[in-house]
Amino acid sequence: MSSEFWDDRYRADDFAYGKEPNDFVREVAGEIPIGPVLCLAEGEGRNAVFLAGRGHEVTAVDFATEGLAKAQRLARERNVRVETVLADLATYEPPRSDYAGIVATFAHLPPPVRARVHRWAAASLRPGGVFVLEAYRPAQLAHATGGPRDVALLMTLDDLRRELAALEIVIGRDVDREIREGAFHSGESATVQVLARKSA
Repeated sequence: MSSEFWDDRYRADDFAYGKEPNDFVREVAGEIPIGPVLCLAEGEGRNAVFLAGRGHEVTAVDFATEGLAKAQRLARERNVRVETVLADLATYEPPRSDYAGIVATFAHLPPPVRARVHRWAAASLRPGGVFVLEAYRPAQLAHATGGPRDVALLMTLDDLRRELAALEIVIGRDVDREIREGAFHSGESATVQVLARKSA
């Protein structure tokens, strides 16, 4: 999907996926060490703002201008600071290699791009840093509750174990759960959740 598609989705005054963080991010936030956090395909900033509120220095990356404008608006509402970077993950390179955490929720990229992003994400974590991911898996195609309809953009736990082989998978699970994240993630859903740690 193009940046124009996402700009159109984010242009409305309402937050497309709500203002609260992803449930899995909230669940495992305490596993992220103190330090800088990078949020990928961050859209309107709900995870970034939540993590900034926990004291992290947060950078949110997305290729939708409207989404990042909403992220800054939400940060002002919550009285926190988030750096926003307009960039396409197909070509983006992180500026540092000492992140305490890298977060990607529902970042459904073409498989070659996803594999590239996961390689540099593993390399960009500091020792002890964690990678946090939730995404739809192929079983999501049975639901009309969110996510792409192209199976190639969905993720399996086996895919993620392979792409994140440089990290220790602390949590790796398929989950069927009710998601209530704004208008576009709403209802019974099939996801995969990963918390992976770089060895100290």
